[in-house]
Amino acid sequence: MEFTNKRTMLITASLVLLVAITQIIYTALYVAEVSFSRQVLWGLEALIFTLLVAFAGASMVQAKNCQLGWSAIAFCAAINIVQVSIGLTLFSSFGKVAGAVEGAQPLIGGVVALSFMIYYAAKMLLGLAALVFGMASIAKGGKAIGGLTALAGVVAMFANGILITFGRDGFLPSGVAGGSGVVATLLLAICLISLYRKED
Repeated sequence: MEFTNKRTMLITASLVLLVAITQIIYTALYVAEVSFSRQVLWGLEALIFTLLVAFAGASMVQAKNCQLGWSAIAFCAAINIVQVSIGLTLFSSFGKVAGAVEGAQPLIGGVVALSFMIYYAAKMLLGLAALVFGMASIAKGGKAIGGLTALAGVVAMFANGILITFGRDGFLPSGVAGGSGVVATLLLAICLISLYRKED
């Protein structure tokens, strides 16, 4: 099978949609306080992000335009692999050390803070991608989906940028940044699929 620009674009859009779905599922389970395996869900996300690096990277070099958007998706996926890996490998280990060793509590706090810093940066990049592809969709006549996607992208960039600058304990709740990022991701996937259908 030949991975043409159009086929690579569709696969990338599908992977972005899968990312959005896993994040919606995670958020719903967390809010509902339902017990679930973070290993399975985060492991699945890590797998999707690994594939997304390759396909978004391929789209970036194959595409005739919107390279900034493809670059943002590819690098978002790359740093999300790191963020998810921290959650899967270090949260538990450092949590045990912090619980067993007196004065070690800041260790787990530092690891969690690092993970969230990467999380916000990844969401900001997805916001940038949403803005780029939203504007591209508007230019091709998709004013409704393009406008919504671009707007969601700006909100995600702004919200996550604030938390990167001022930290998790700043004046903006972390959930606002994460939620805006999830909305931007979902709209980005829909927008990419819409653009794919308009490709020659």
